[in-house]
Amino acid sequence: MALIGVFDSGVGGLSILDEALRQLPQHDYIYLADSANAPYGEKSSEWIAARSLILCKYLASKGCDAIVVACNTATAEAIKQIRAELSIPIIGVEPGIKPAAMQSQNGIVGVLATEATLNSDKFNALLATLPSNCRFIKQSGAGLVPLIEAGKANSEETLDLLGKHLEPILDAGSDTLVLGCTHYPFLRKSIRKLLGDTITLIDTSDAVVRQLGRQLESLGLNTDSEERGSVAFISSKNEASLLAMAKDLLSSDLNLHFTSAMLLGDVS
Repeated sequence: MALIGVFDSGVGGLSILDEALRQLPQHDYIYLADSANAPYGEKSSEWIAARSLILCKYLASKGCDAIVVACNTATAEAIKQIRAELSIPIIGVEPGIKPAAMQSQNGIVGVLATEATLNSDKFNALLATLPSNCRFIKQSGAGLVPLIEAGKANSEETLDLLGKHLEPILDAGSDTLVLGCTHYPFLRKSIRKLLGDTITLIDTSDAVVRQLGRQLESLGLNTDSEERGSVAFISSKNEASLLAMAKDLLSSDLNLHFTSAMLLGDVS
């Protein structure tokens, strides 16, 4: 079985881990949350790139066979350099604007993402490849990540802020909404409370994990097994809080896996 690293600025990447535990439960996982420095979306491109590389090198040093950079901001700013410096498969995440463009009925797509993702060269290069007849309404979700990190994904405070962010997307007539940050799938309940079923939500967790599976197969590591692997949680802020958040946010049953939690030491 493989050891897979899953890295995010905080708890957002748990949405990717959840899908990985559903599709590939037989493998061992290390989930690394850099919660002491979350959110990444408000930091400089240079800082994000340097920090992401350091943490991915740390995961590689722990023996990971593959790493999922489960953070849209880190993928946009750092994945090219990470892939250049590490010899193991590195799977990134990016806003699902291509499937959104294909699914939209009226050609108006809302994209809710961090400021860093929306401004990144990688995102805008992807945007440039899509049909010009599709209109994308880009909206920063400033302030949402800290609320999710604080365990307030379904709070009234989050609902109010989310409503303000979604207003331009709704006013434009969007029929499709891209959740362009791995934290945002945890806002599904709040989004549905605000919008009902009037808008299609696009989340790329399934596609990311299928790509991970293909990479593992190419290495001969994706063997079927009835066993359930272990999940180690590492936090740069509070390991007990991360484990509690994982138990609260994951739909997967962590009781089927051996779990552990530790505080990240100095890796700078």
